[in-house]
Amino acid sequence: MASNSFGDVAGLTTIASHFSPKETIDRLQAQIRAIGLDVFARIDHADGAERAGLTLRPTELIIFGNALGGTPLMQSVHTTGIDLPLKALVWQDEGNQTWISYNQPGWIAHRHGITNHGGVIDKMSAILNAVSNKAANPP
Repeated sequence: MASNSFGDVAGLTTIASHFSPKETIDRLQAQIRAIGLDVFARIDHADGAERAGLTLRPTELIIFGNALGGTPLMQSVHTTGIDLPLKALVWQDEGNQTWISYNQPGWIAHRHGITNHGGVIDKMSAILNAVSNKAANPP
């Protein structure tokens, strides 16, 4: 189920996963690659915290996309590049529930004043919704 109840963060979608953080991020990466998008990086924030002598529940960011989707938005408003490529955060709360959070493409467009690429925004939204839900839910 989609939620925006984590501090009511504008433009953020958060969905519950039925899997552990590790399995969720692996499933998400597989879904992203299965539709032909590039995975540019996975950043394990919990690992970074541990190396700094701190603790953090499982929290991993995946950065992904392709030039065909993002470039038209950056051509329209160059600052969109601060929010692209797309990102999803897989994290575990204090109750051991795993979540996937991502910025809504419509929010990104609104933030940068993009009004002429609705088709690209809609496609990005559909992709994020599909890959997140497939990663978070059993087949």
